Amino acid sequence: MTHFPIDETHRADLESWVESAHEAGTDFPVQNLPLGVFRRAGTDEAPRVGVAIGRMVADLGQAAADGLLADAPAAAARCGAPMLNGLMALPLDARRRFRLALSRLLRADTAEGIAARGRLALVPQDEAALLLPAHVGDYTDFYASVFHATNVGSMFRPDNPLLPNYKWVPIGYHGRASSLVPSGTPVHRPSGQLKDEGSAVPAHGPTKRLDYELEVGFFVGRGNALGSTIPVAEAGAHLFGCCLLNDWSARDVQAWEYQPLGPFLAKNFATTLSPWVVTMEALAPFRAPAWARPAGDPAPLPYLADAGDQASGALDVTLEVHLSTAAMRAQGMLPARLSRSRLADLYWTPAQLLAHHASGGCNLQPGDLLGSGTVSGPEKESRGCLLELTWRGTEPVRLPTGEERRFLQDGDEVTFTGRCVREGFVPIGFGACRGVVTG
Repeated sequence: MTHFPIDETHRADLESWVESAHEAGTDFPVQNLPLGVFRRAGTDEAPRVGVAIGRMVADLGQAAADGLLADAPAAAARCGAPMLNGLMALPLDARRRFRLALSRLLRADTAEGIAARGRLALVPQDEAALLLPAHVGDYTDFYASVFHATNVGSMFRPDNPLLPNYKWVPIGYHGRASSLVPSGTPVHRPSGQLKDEGSAVPAHGPTKRLDYELEVGFFVGRGNALGSTIPVAEAGAHLFGCCLLNDWSARDVQAWEYQPLGPFLAKNFATTLSPWVVTMEALAPFRAPAWARPAGDPAPLPYLADAGDQASGALDVTLEVHLSTAAMRAQGMLPARLSRSRLADLYWTPAQLLAHHASGGCNLQPGDLLGSGTVSGPEKESRGCLLELTWRGTEPVRLPTGEERRFLQDGDEVTFTGRCVREGFVPIGFGACRGVVTG
Protein backbone atom coordinates (compact mmCIF):
# COMPACT_ATOMS: atom_id res chain seq x y z
CA MET A 1 0.00 0.00 0.00
CA THR A 2 1.13 3.58 -0.57
CA HIS A 3 1.28 4.10 3.22
CA PHE A 4 4.29 1.76 3.33
CA PRO A 5 6.50 2.09 0.24
CA ILE A 6 9.48 -0.14 -0.47
CA ASP A 7 12.65 1.91 0.08
CA GLU A 8 16.40 1.56 0.67
CA THR A 9 15.87 -0.26 3.99
CA HIS A 10 14.47 -3.27 2.09
CA ARG A 11 17.36 -3.70 -0.35
CA ALA A 12 18.50 -7.31 -0.62
CA ASP A 13 22.18 -6.33 -0.84
CA LEU A 14 22.31 -4.60 2.55
CA GLU A 15 24.80 -6.03 5.04
CA SER A 16 25.10 -5.43 8.76
CA TRP A 17 28.24 -5.13 10.86
CA VAL A 18 26.48 -7.48 13.32
CA GLU A 19 27.73 -10.83 12.03
CA SER A 20 24.83 -12.99 13.25
CA ALA A 21 22.45 -10.93 11.09
CA HIS A 22 23.82 -12.91 8.12
CA GLU A 23 23.32 -16.40 9.51
CA ALA A 24 21.26 -18.69 7.30
CA GLY A 25 17.62 -18.76 8.35
CA THR A 26 17.82 -15.82 10.75
CA ASP A 27 14.53 -14.09 11.42
CA PHE A 28 16.27 -10.80 12.07
CA PRO A 29 18.44 -9.57 9.20
CA VAL A 30 19.05 -5.84 8.85
CA GLN A 31 16.03 -5.69 6.50
CA ASN A 32 13.67 -6.55 9.40
CA LEU A 33 14.49 -4.41 12.49
CA PRO A 34 11.61 -5.48 14.77
CA LEU A 35 11.14 -3.58 18.02
CA GLY A 36 10.66 -4.88 21.53
CA VAL A 37 11.24 -4.17 25.21
CA PHE A 38 13.92 -5.91 27.25
CA ARG A 39 16.21 -5.91 30.26
CA ARG A 40 19.26 -8.04 30.97
CA ALA A 41 18.11 -11.38 32.37
CA GLY A 42 18.47 -11.75 36.12
CA THR A 43 18.63 -8.03 36.78
CA ASP A 44 16.21 -5.40 38.01
CA GLU A 45 17.24 -2.97 35.28
CA ALA A 46 14.59 -0.64 33.95
CA PRO A 47 12.95 -2.04 30.79
CA ARG A 48 13.90 -0.22 27.60
CA VAL A 49 13.39 -0.34 23.87
CA GLY A 50 15.53 -2.61 21.74
CA VAL A 51 15.75 -3.77 18.15
CA ALA A 52 16.49 -7.38 17.18
CA ILE A 53 19.45 -7.82 14.85
CA GLY A 54 20.63 -11.37 14.26
CA ARG A 55 21.08 -13.04 17.65
CA MET A 56 21.54 -9.70 19.40
CA VAL A 57 19.43 -6.91 20.87
CA ALA A 58 20.61 -3.37 20.20
CA ASP A 59 19.87 -1.13 23.17
CA LEU A 60 18.03 1.84 21.67
CA GLY A 61 17.56 3.60 24.97
CA GLN A 62 21.33 3.81 25.35
CA ALA A 63 21.76 4.62 21.65
CA ALA A 64 19.43 7.60 21.99
CA ALA A 65 21.21 8.78 25.13
CA ASP A 66 24.55 8.56 23.28
CA GLY A 67 23.27 10.64 20.38
CA LEU A 68 23.32 7.80 17.86
CA LEU A 69 19.72 8.44 16.79
CA ALA A 70 20.02 12.17 16.15
CA ASP A 71 18.54 11.75 12.65
CA ALA A 72 15.24 10.61 14.22
CA PRO A 73 14.77 12.98 17.16
CA ALA A 74 11.06 12.35 17.74
CA ALA A 75 11.64 8.61 18.03
CA ALA A 76 14.91 8.95 19.95
CA ALA A 77 13.10 10.87 22.69
CA ARG A 78 10.84 7.85 23.24
CA CYS A 79 13.40 5.03 23.21
CA GLY A 80 14.11 5.28 26.91
CA ALA A 81 10.50 4.41 27.76
CA PRO A 82 9.62 0.99 29.23
CA MET A 83 7.04 0.33 26.49
CA LEU A 84 6.64 0.92 22.75
CA ASN A 85 3.44 2.97 23.07
CA GLY A 86 5.19 6.29 22.54
CA LEU A 87 6.83 5.05 19.35
CA MET A 88 3.51 3.58 18.21
CA ALA A 89 1.88 7.00 18.51
CA LEU A 90 4.33 8.65 16.10
CA PRO A 91 3.08 9.86 12.71
CA LEU A 92 4.11 7.87 9.66
CA ASP A 93 6.86 10.23 8.54
CA ALA A 94 8.55 10.00 11.95
CA ARG A 95 8.24 6.22 11.89
CA ARG A 96 9.88 6.06 8.46
CA ARG A 97 12.68 8.38 9.62
CA PHE A 98 13.25 6.13 12.64
CA ARG A 99 13.46 2.97 10.54
CA LEU A 100 15.90 4.63 8.14
CA ALA A 101 18.06 5.78 11.06
CA LEU A 102 18.10 2.25 12.53
CA SER A 103 18.99 0.75 9.16
CA ARG A 104 21.91 3.11 8.64
CA LEU A 105 23.08 2.62 12.24
CA LEU A 106 23.28 -1.16 11.83
CA ARG A 107 24.60 -1.32 8.26
CA ALA A 108 28.22 -1.92 7.38
CA ASP A 109 28.31 0.53 4.44
CA THR A 110 27.22 3.80 6.09
CA ALA A 111 29.03 6.45 8.08
CA GLU A 112 26.47 5.97 10.86
CA GLY A 113 27.15 2.22 10.97
CA ILE A 114 30.91 2.68 11.00
CA ALA A 115 30.58 5.15 13.87
CA ALA A 116 28.22 2.86 15.82
CA ARG A 117 30.50 -0.19 15.72
CA GLY A 118 31.98 -0.50 19.17
CA ARG A 119 29.65 2.19 20.57
CA LEU A 120 26.20 0.65 20.17
CA ALA A 121 25.36 -1.54 23.17
CA LEU A 122 24.46 -5.08 22.08
CA VAL A 123 23.01 -7.76 24.35
CA PRO A 124 22.75 -11.42 23.23
CA GLN A 125 19.10 -12.35 23.00
CA ASP A 126 19.70 -15.44 25.12
CA GLU A 127 20.95 -13.14 27.90
CA ALA A 128 17.96 -10.79 27.69
CA ALA A 129 14.57 -10.97 29.34
CA LEU A 130 12.11 -10.09 26.57
CA LEU A 131 8.99 -8.43 27.96
CA LEU A 132 5.58 -7.48 26.66
CA PRO A 133 6.29 -4.89 23.97
CA ALA A 134 3.50 -2.47 24.83
CA HIS A 135 0.98 -1.52 27.45
CA VAL A 136 -2.20 -2.92 25.92
CA GLY A 137 -5.13 -0.86 27.09
CA ASP A 138 -7.64 -2.94 25.16
CA TYR A 139 -7.51 -6.25 23.32
CA THR A 140 -10.05 -7.37 20.73
CA ASP A 141 -9.98 -10.82 19.17
CA PHE A 142 -11.53 -11.32 15.74
CA TYR A 143 -12.75 -14.39 13.84
CA ALA A 144 -11.33 -13.47 10.44
CA SER A 145 -10.58 -16.89 8.90
CA VAL A 146 -13.54 -18.23 6.96
CA PHE A 147 -11.90 -21.67 6.93
CA HIS A 148 -11.71 -21.74 10.72
CA ALA A 149 -15.24 -20.42 11.09
CA THR A 150 -16.57 -22.99 8.62
CA ASN A 151 -14.75 -25.89 10.27
CA VAL A 152 -15.93 -24.98 13.76
CA GLY A 153 -19.46 -24.31 12.52
CA SER A 154 -19.52 -27.69 10.77
CA MET A 155 -18.86 -29.46 14.06
CA PHE A 156 -21.79 -27.86 15.85
CA ARG A 157 -24.13 -26.88 12.97
CA PRO A 158 -23.37 -29.24 10.08
CA ASP A 159 -26.36 -28.03 8.07
CA ASN A 160 -25.55 -24.34 8.58
CA PRO A 161 -21.82 -23.89 9.38
CA LEU A 162 -21.63 -20.12 8.83
CA LEU A 163 -24.10 -17.84 10.52
CA PRO A 164 -25.81 -15.33 8.18
CA ASN A 165 -23.74 -12.34 9.34
CA TYR A 166 -20.27 -13.84 8.88
CA LYS A 167 -19.60 -12.65 5.32
CA TRP A 168 -20.99 -9.20 6.04
CA VAL A 169 -19.41 -8.14 9.32
CA PRO A 170 -16.01 -8.82 10.92
CA ILE A 171 -16.90 -10.78 14.07
CA GLY A 172 -14.95 -10.12 17.25
CA TYR A 173 -15.13 -10.08 21.03
CA HIS A 174 -13.47 -8.03 23.79
CA GLY A 175 -10.55 -10.00 25.23
CA ARG A 176 -8.76 -9.69 28.56
CA ALA A 177 -5.72 -7.40 28.35
CA SER A 178 -4.51 -8.12 31.91
CA SER A 179 -3.72 -11.78 31.11
CA LEU A 180 -1.56 -11.06 28.06
CA VAL A 181 1.84 -12.64 28.76
CA PRO A 182 5.17 -12.68 26.90
CA SER A 183 6.53 -15.72 25.13
CA GLY A 184 8.00 -18.28 27.53
CA THR A 185 5.55 -17.62 30.36
CA PRO A 186 4.11 -20.94 31.70
CA VAL A 187 0.40 -21.39 31.02
CA HIS A 188 -1.55 -22.82 33.93
CA ARG A 189 -4.43 -25.15 33.11
CA PRO A 190 -7.57 -23.18 33.97
CA SER A 191 -10.70 -24.35 35.73
CA GLY A 192 -14.27 -23.52 34.85
CA GLN A 193 -17.75 -24.91 34.60
CA LEU A 194 -17.86 -28.06 32.48
CA LYS A 195 -20.93 -29.96 31.33
CA ASP A 196 -20.39 -33.34 29.73
CA GLU A 197 -22.92 -34.38 27.11
CA GLY A 198 -24.29 -37.11 29.34
CA SER A 199 -24.55 -34.97 32.47
CA ALA A 200 -27.70 -33.23 33.64
CA VAL A 201 -25.82 -30.49 35.51
CA PRO A 202 -22.41 -28.85 35.14
CA ALA A 203 -19.42 -29.33 37.44
CA HIS A 204 -16.47 -27.08 38.23
CA GLY A 205 -12.95 -28.30 37.58
CA PRO A 206 -9.82 -28.13 35.40
CA THR A 207 -10.39 -28.07 31.66
CA LYS A 208 -9.96 -31.40 29.91
CA ARG A 209 -9.82 -29.80 26.46
CA LEU A 210 -7.09 -27.19 26.54
CA ASP A 211 -6.23 -25.89 23.08
CA TYR A 212 -4.04 -23.34 21.32
CA GLU A 213 -5.14 -20.93 18.60
CA LEU A 214 -2.64 -19.78 15.98
CA GLU A 215 -3.12 -16.05 15.50
CA VAL A 216 -1.38 -12.84 14.56
CA GLY A 217 -1.76 -9.71 16.67
CA PHE A 218 -1.94 -6.26 15.08
CA PHE A 219 -0.84 -3.32 17.24
CA VAL A 220 -2.64 -0.02 16.76
CA GLY A 221 -0.43 3.00 16.13
CA ARG A 222 -2.15 6.37 15.90
CA GLY A 223 -5.65 6.16 17.30
CA ASN A 224 -8.82 8.19 16.85
CA ALA A 225 -10.95 10.41 19.04
CA LEU A 226 -14.06 9.06 20.74
CA GLY A 227 -16.99 9.48 18.37
CA SER A 228 -14.82 9.62 15.23
CA THR A 229 -14.15 6.88 12.69
CA ILE A 230 -11.18 5.64 10.65
CA PRO A 231 -11.90 5.21 6.92
CA VAL A 232 -10.74 1.87 5.58
CA ALA A 233 -8.52 3.63 3.04
CA GLU A 234 -6.62 5.20 5.97
CA ALA A 235 -6.85 2.29 8.40
CA GLY A 236 -3.60 0.67 7.30
CA ALA A 237 -1.71 3.79 8.34
CA HIS A 238 -3.11 3.39 11.87
CA LEU A 239 -1.48 -0.04 12.28
CA PHE A 240 2.02 -0.08 13.77
CA GLY A 241 3.11 -3.70 13.46
CA CYS A 242 2.46 -7.38 14.10
CA CYS A 243 3.38 -10.13 16.51
CA LEU A 244 2.43 -13.79 16.92
CA LEU A 245 -0.42 -14.52 19.32
CA ASN A 246 -1.57 -17.72 21.01
CA ASP A 247 -5.17 -17.42 22.17
CA TRP A 248 -5.16 -20.37 24.58
CA SER A 249 -8.68 -21.80 24.85
CA ALA A 250 -10.51 -24.18 27.18
CA ARG A 251 -12.88 -25.79 24.71
CA ASP A 252 -15.13 -27.59 27.21
CA VAL A 253 -15.55 -24.42 29.27
CA GLN A 254 -16.21 -22.50 26.05
CA ALA A 255 -18.88 -24.95 24.85
CA TRP A 256 -20.91 -24.49 28.03
CA GLU A 257 -20.52 -20.73 28.56
CA TYR A 258 -20.38 -19.13 25.11
CA GLN A 259 -24.13 -18.66 24.60
CA PRO A 260 -25.53 -16.03 24.56
CA LEU A 261 -22.64 -13.56 24.93
CA GLY A 262 -19.54 -15.42 23.72
CA PRO A 263 -16.18 -16.42 25.27
CA PHE A 264 -15.39 -15.59 28.88
CA LEU A 265 -13.42 -17.84 31.27
CA ALA A 266 -12.54 -20.13 28.37
CA LYS A 267 -10.14 -17.49 27.03
CA ASN A 268 -9.33 -15.02 29.81
CA PHE A 269 -6.64 -17.03 31.65
CA ALA A 270 -3.69 -16.40 29.26
CA THR A 271 -2.89 -15.06 25.82
CA THR A 272 0.76 -15.38 24.78
CA LEU A 273 2.50 -12.77 22.59
CA SER A 274 5.82 -13.04 20.81
CA PRO A 275 8.12 -10.25 22.06
CA TRP A 276 9.18 -8.67 18.76
CA VAL A 277 6.89 -6.33 16.85
CA VAL A 278 7.55 -6.55 13.12
CA THR A 279 6.64 -3.11 11.84
CA MET A 280 4.31 -2.46 8.94
CA GLU A 281 7.24 -0.70 7.25
CA ALA A 282 9.28 -3.92 7.37
CA LEU A 283 6.35 -5.86 5.90
CA ALA A 284 5.99 -3.58 2.85
CA PRO A 285 7.58 -6.10 0.41
CA PHE A 286 5.32 -8.89 1.64
CA ARG A 287 1.92 -7.38 0.97
CA ALA A 288 -0.56 -9.35 -1.08
CA PRO A 289 -4.04 -8.98 -2.56
CA ALA A 290 -6.97 -9.50 -0.22
CA TRP A 291 -8.34 -13.03 -0.28
CA ALA A 292 -10.53 -13.49 -3.36
CA ARG A 293 -14.11 -14.01 -2.28
CA PRO A 294 -15.92 -16.82 -4.11
CA ALA A 295 -18.63 -15.97 -6.61
CA GLY A 296 -21.87 -15.33 -4.80
CA ASP A 297 -20.29 -13.92 -1.66
CA PRO A 298 -21.44 -10.38 -0.84
CA ALA A 299 -19.12 -7.49 -1.59
CA PRO A 300 -17.97 -5.59 1.51
CA LEU A 301 -20.25 -2.73 2.48
CA PRO A 302 -18.92 0.69 1.38
CA TYR A 303 -17.31 1.54 4.72
CA LEU A 304 -15.19 -1.65 4.40
CA ALA A 305 -14.44 -1.34 0.68
CA ASP A 306 -11.29 0.24 -0.72
CA ALA A 307 -9.56 -0.65 -3.99
CA GLY A 308 -6.08 -0.14 -2.57
CA ASP A 309 -6.79 -2.38 0.40
CA GLN A 310 -8.18 -5.08 -1.88
CA ALA A 311 -5.10 -4.84 -4.11
CA SER A 312 -2.46 -5.09 -1.37
CA GLY A 313 -4.06 -5.09 2.07
CA ALA A 314 -3.23 -8.68 3.01
CA LEU A 315 0.09 -9.83 4.50
CA ASP A 316 1.83 -12.91 3.11
CA VAL A 317 3.14 -14.52 6.29
CA THR A 318 3.65 -18.28 6.56
CA LEU A 319 2.71 -19.47 10.04
CA GLU A 320 3.64 -22.77 11.67
CA VAL A 321 2.69 -24.59 14.88
CA HIS A 322 5.11 -26.98 16.57
CA LEU A 323 4.44 -29.22 19.57
CA SER A 324 6.97 -30.74 21.96
CA THR A 325 5.80 -33.09 24.70
CA ALA A 326 7.71 -33.76 27.92
CA ALA A 327 8.56 -37.23 26.57
CA MET A 328 9.90 -35.78 23.32
CA ARG A 329 12.16 -33.36 25.20
CA ALA A 330 13.40 -36.14 27.49
CA GLN A 331 14.44 -38.13 24.41
CA GLY A 332 16.11 -35.14 22.76
CA MET A 333 13.59 -35.08 19.91
CA LEU A 334 12.83 -32.00 17.87
CA PRO A 335 9.31 -30.53 18.12
CA ALA A 336 6.75 -31.91 15.68
CA ARG A 337 5.15 -29.55 13.21
CA LEU A 338 1.37 -29.75 13.46
CA SER A 339 0.26 -27.21 10.86
CA ARG A 340 1.28 -24.54 8.36
CA SER A 341 -1.05 -21.76 7.19
CA ARG A 342 -0.97 -18.34 5.51
CA LEU A 343 -2.07 -15.06 7.01
CA ALA A 344 -3.06 -13.89 3.50
CA ASP A 345 -5.94 -16.41 3.56
CA LEU A 346 -7.97 -14.34 6.03
CA TYR A 347 -11.43 -13.35 4.82
CA TRP A 348 -10.96 -9.80 6.17
CA THR A 349 -7.83 -7.66 5.86
CA PRO A 350 -6.18 -6.03 8.90
CA ALA A 351 -7.35 -2.61 7.68
CA GLN A 352 -10.95 -3.85 7.47
CA LEU A 353 -10.74 -5.17 11.04
CA LEU A 354 -9.49 -1.82 12.32
CA ALA A 355 -11.91 0.26 10.25
CA HIS A 356 -14.85 -1.83 11.46
CA HIS A 357 -13.69 -1.56 15.08
CA ALA A 358 -13.72 2.24 14.86
CA SER A 359 -16.82 2.51 12.66
CA GLY A 360 -19.19 3.05 15.58
CA GLY A 361 -17.03 5.77 17.13
CA CYS A 362 -14.88 3.52 19.34
CA ASN A 363 -11.65 5.35 20.26
CA LEU A 364 -8.65 3.16 19.50
CA GLN A 365 -5.38 4.04 21.22
CA PRO A 366 -1.66 3.42 20.57
CA GLY A 367 -0.82 -0.07 21.82
CA ASP A 368 -4.32 -1.50 21.51
CA LEU A 369 -4.17 -5.04 20.17
CA LEU A 370 -6.34 -6.70 17.52
CA GLY A 371 -6.13 -10.49 17.21
CA SER A 372 -6.76 -12.06 13.81
CA GLY A 373 -8.59 -15.07 15.16
CA THR A 374 -7.35 -18.58 14.38
CA VAL A 375 -5.52 -18.60 11.04
CA SER A 376 -6.58 -21.73 9.15
CA GLY A 377 -6.45 -22.65 5.49
CA PRO A 378 -8.39 -24.95 3.19
CA GLU A 379 -6.35 -28.14 3.84
CA LYS A 380 -6.28 -30.23 7.00
CA GLU A 381 -2.56 -29.48 7.35
CA SER A 382 -3.39 -25.76 7.58
CA ARG A 383 -5.82 -25.93 10.50
CA GLY A 384 -4.72 -23.57 13.23
CA CYS A 385 -5.94 -25.30 16.41
CA LEU A 386 -6.41 -28.80 17.82
CA LEU A 387 -10.19 -28.45 17.81
CA GLU A 388 -9.97 -28.42 14.01
CA LEU A 389 -6.96 -30.71 13.54
CA THR A 390 -8.48 -33.49 15.65
CA TRP A 391 -12.04 -32.65 14.60
CA ARG A 392 -13.30 -32.06 18.14
CA GLY A 393 -11.06 -34.83 19.47
CA THR A 394 -12.33 -37.62 17.21
CA GLU A 395 -9.19 -37.80 15.03
CA PRO A 396 -6.17 -37.59 17.37
CA VAL A 397 -2.78 -36.32 16.20
CA ARG A 398 -0.07 -38.98 16.35
CA LEU A 399 3.40 -37.78 17.42
CA PRO A 400 6.84 -39.28 16.67
CA THR A 401 7.01 -40.88 20.14
CA GLY A 402 3.77 -42.76 19.47
CA GLU A 403 1.89 -40.40 21.79
CA GLU A 404 -1.48 -39.08 20.70
CA ARG A 405 -3.05 -35.73 21.32
CA ARG A 406 -6.69 -34.75 21.09
CA PHE A 407 -6.08 -31.71 23.28
CA LEU A 408 -3.06 -30.42 25.21
CA GLN A 409 -1.65 -32.23 28.22
CA ASP A 410 0.49 -30.89 31.05
CA GLY A 411 4.10 -30.56 29.95
CA ASP A 412 3.23 -29.87 26.31
CA GLU A 413 5.10 -26.92 24.79
CA VAL A 414 3.48 -25.11 21.87
CA THR A 415 5.61 -22.89 19.62
CA PHE A 416 4.42 -20.59 16.82
CA THR A 417 6.69 -19.17 14.15
CA GLY A 418 6.06 -16.77 11.27
CA ARG A 419 8.15 -16.01 8.20
CA CYS A 420 7.86 -13.82 5.09
CA VAL A 421 9.50 -14.87 1.83
CA ARG A 422 9.34 -13.15 -1.55
CA GLU A 423 11.67 -13.40 -4.52
CA GLY A 424 14.04 -10.46 -4.72
CA PHE A 425 13.89 -9.67 -0.99
CA VAL A 426 15.62 -11.03 2.09
CA PRO A 427 13.26 -13.25 4.16
CA ILE A 428 12.27 -11.93 7.56
CA GLY A 429 10.67 -13.62 10.55
CA PHE A 430 8.81 -12.99 13.78
CA GLY A 431 10.83 -15.02 16.26
CA ALA A 432 8.95 -17.51 18.45
CA CYS A 433 5.74 -17.43 20.46
CA ARG A 434 6.14 -20.19 23.04
CA GLY A 435 4.34 -21.52 26.10
CA VAL A 436 4.45 -24.68 28.25
CA VAL A 437 1.27 -26.04 29.84
CA THR A 438 1.48 -26.62 33.58
CA GLY A 439 -1.04 -28.18 35.91
